[in-house]
Amino acid sequence: MNLSDSWAVSAPTNARMSAAEAVFADLRAAIASGDLPVGQKLPSEAALATRHSVSRSVIREALRSCHALGLTETKTGLGTFVVRDRVGSDLDIGNYAARELMEARPHVEIPAAGWAAERRTEEELTVLAGLADEMRSEDDHEAWVLLDAQFHTAIARASKNRVFESIIVDIRDALTRQSETLNLVAHRQEQSNVEHDAIVNGIRSGEYDAAARAMTAHLDAVRNAVESLADRPDQ
Repeated sequence: MNLSDSWAVSAPTNARMSAAEAVFADLRAAIASGDLPVGQKLPSEAALATRHSVSRSVIREALRSCHALGLTETKTGLGTFVVRDRVGSDLDIGNYAARELMEARPHVEIPAAGWAAERRTEEELTVLAGLADEMRSEDDHEAWVLLDAQFHTAIARASKNRVFESIIVDIRDALTRQSETLNLVAHRQEQSNVEHDAIVNGIRSGEYDAAARAMTAHLDAVRNAVESLADRPDQ
């Protein structure tokens, strides 16, 4: 039995957290403490699923967050390895770094929301409001992040600017990965719902500035959450 296997069969200490949060917190604590040191291969998904009595989909969600925080790296055919014991200054979000997303998104999504307020149809507004309602009542984390990506895509589409829509579609996977990580690590989902409602209200108003302000507030909150992950003193 190797080091990671012996750790996997011990009892986790995060029983009161949600399943995904518990797995992630357990892995992160083990990496930070050196129980799973840099260079160590992580236990298999099956071993982690047994340790936490959860499905492999929950394990994969936690592993994706470890990767997004730069703590692990998956090598094809070999497995997932610990590459860092603390969160770095930037996060890997799909094909992009979080810094790249946060530099680019305001230049696309703020004007997109503004133009959507002036150009949206009633049908498009109904779609946006419906997506916001679905997110507010959605308990499944994976389903929520997919709705979130649809929401931001629908805003770009309602702007009637195909360049904005094309960009959002291109980075959609990265947006989904970012939402997934922030919801799991920074508990952003509930506050995001509030911000999404404000964006819908801004677009409903028909006023460019109102919608743009609401989107600005949302992106500022996302930026603050991303930055907080690397700035926490325990990291």
